[in-house]
Amino acid sequence: MALLPILTAPDPRLKKKSLPVETVDDGVRQLMDDMLETMYDAPGIGLAAPQVGVLKRVIVLDIDREDTKTGPLFMANPEIVEASDEDASYEEGCLSVPDHYSDVVRPATVKVRYLDRDGLVQELACDGLLATCVQHEIDHLDGVLFIDHISALKRNMILRKLLKARKEQEREEAERGPVKAKAKDPEHAI
Repeated sequence: MALLPILTAPDPRLKKKSLPVETVDDGVRQLMDDMLETMYDAPGIGLAAPQVGVLKRVIVLDIDREDTKTGPLFMANPEIVEASDEDASYEEGCLSVPDHYSDVVRPATVKVRYLDRDGLVQELACDGLLATCVQHEIDHLDGVLFIDHISALKRNMILRKLLKARKEQEREEAERGPVKAKAKDPEHAI
């Protein structure tokens, strides 16, 4: 397994739509493993392939690392096949939008259909944090960030801060070499 670099907004690759996976082969499984290791290291609870520069419809999730019954979820070509009329609000963050959080309203429950690690079609009913996380990661596959669900004023303010931080980091790296930053709160960094 290998740690992959996580892209941060406003990187234009994060706004591109991902292509479906034709078959879950060893290459896709390796990508899933590398993404999971990268997500844990960040730390986060979800990661989509576009966040590591791969435009494939692949996501990994693990909302409760202590619960060995569920463990990590590996999804290729995930799609929402049912969504509740009832909404829920959750304060979201993102590994690609570091250190920024905002309430996002999404359907409270969803059913997702996907190919698992073995290429088998699965369906999973999701609620609570899992429902939020699945929807957040599927958004990434369509070039949508959680900040696209908030007001333009707040989104633009966050993007300006991220650009400023990127320029500052580039200046520091030029002076003394690269420095790796960690996400502060893995509960919110999806």
